[in-house]
Amino acid sequence: MNFSPQPDRLTLPQVTLCAVTSLNLSATQYALERCLKQIAFADCKLLTDACVAASHPEIRVVPIERLHSAAAYSDFMLRKLVDYIQTPYALVVQWDGHVLAASRWRPEFLDYDYIGASWPQFTDGCDVGNGGFSLRSARLLRLCSKADFMAHHPEDVAIGRINRPWLQTQGIRFAPRELAALFSAERCGNLQTAFGYHGIWHMPHIVGVEPFWNIYRELDWTRIHKRDFRTLMRAVCQGPEKRQRAWRMLVDRFITRCR
Repeated sequence: MNFSPQPDRLTLPQVTLCAVTSLNLSATQYALERCLKQIAFADCKLLTDACVAASHPEIRVVPIERLHSAAAYSDFMLRKLVDYIQTPYALVVQWDGHVLAASRWRPEFLDYDYIGASWPQFTDGCDVGNGGFSLRSARLLRLCSKADFMAHHPEDVAIGRINRPWLQTQGIRFAPRELAALFSAERCGNLQTAFGYHGIWHMPHIVGVEPFWNIYRELDWTRIHKRDFRTLMRAVCQGPEKRQRAWRMLVDRFITRCR
């Protein structure tokens, strides 16, 4: 999957684009490529234990120990990511999210230490937010690695809720909900106005049904919420191959639930 960069890319010299994973390497590189097509970052790092060649000249594959679980991913993000970021900010992406439109970047995003799509289930003011597509300052990363920070899985809840009061006493600034909605769409937000997004259920609409199906077929781990599974099933099970696709997704769901 190759993406020629746009000649007039947005330049973000303060930001490292990064992804951390032991799974879904092809899809993760695709997400990084989608970001790099529109933006020139200070650096782009794929942190992984897998022996994989970079799919884009601006992606640097950086070796780490294997992440055996989602909890191990959280621990790495909280305790170890700081050691791999040399810029004031990191834009963290996962395989199921990326930049939508660089033209929607706002300089005020850099006024905050943490921005991710807000969580609709929380109404107590601690609702920012999702880590799957998030901007994090180096100052935040350093504090997350401190002994006073209470590590927890998932890591974005540890940052955005459990440790938010303590982080704020240390001067950390969380973006307000309104700005978070302009930064990223997940359960909340508008894909037509957000800078980026996170969530597999959005992908058929954003990248196209056929490209998404090609990505899906190469995934080596799928864990999809029940309501999102139904949304995906409706989106991709169209045309002459709808029965084969439906069967493939049903088998994947059964295997994932049995693990």
